[in-house]
Amino acid sequence: MSKITLKFKEAVLKEILLDNILEDKKHLDKEIITIGRDQKNDVHIDNLAVSSFHAKIIKDGERFFVEDLNSTNGTFVNDKRVSKIPLNNNDVITIGKHTLIFTGEQTEEADSTMQIKKTGADKTIVIDAKSRKALFEEMPGAGASAERIGCLSVIDGSTDKPEYELTKRLTTIGKTETAEIKLKGLFAPKVAAIVNRAKEGYQISMAEKGKKIKINGEQIEGRHDLKDGDVVEVWNVKMQFFLKG
Repeated sequence: MSKITLKFKEAVLKEILLDNILEDKKHLDKEIITIGRDQKNDVHIDNLAVSSFHAKIIKDGERFFVEDLNSTNGTFVNDKRVSKIPLNNNDVITIGKHTLIFTGEQTEEADSTMQIKKTGADKTIVIDAKSRKALFEEMPGAGASAERIGCLSVIDGSTDKPEYELTKRLTTIGKTETAEIKLKGLFAPKVAAIVNRAKEGYQISMAEKGKKIKINGEQIEGRHDLKDGDVVEVWNVKMQFFLKG
């Protein structure tokens, strides 16, 4: 019987039997299991990093697929951002800071094809297993440890863009015209925080005393190392930090 195990970090929150949910929804004639922050979802995840209707699991014949529902922070399978992909035994789905481990048998046909969503692009390419291997072997720097770019994705609040790539050595967050991440509002500080990009990773610090910054709901002082999945609150804006590349 197929199931998903919902975890937050190392803690197991619940085990969900997919076939049981589908049996209960049989009268709807739709073999779909929804995942998201809204309580109407079959799998409810109460976390601000999760969109109201974030993703869905679909059963097509004997195969299960996971599909992203244009979520803010994306859906990842085995650390790769996806649009729609067949699930294989022990695949790890990452949604916000939660993981869902899929347990179930899949056919060879399901394993032979996957979809990869190019970050920042609208198109999805479909490649079989043989072509996929050749594609990665031909990519520049394949096999090398490529540098991962930090990003901040807006979860709540008003800014000039929904997502920011932190490619500069210093990224300013504030109302000033020179700020890379522009805060809105009459009383928004000119410079609220600064993100520093270094070889060892990304760090965020207050620009001046009195400008509060929260990481995962806790107020910080001084400089703080950013980790993949951290939720950052600056002024009245909430963003999630993640790495890509």
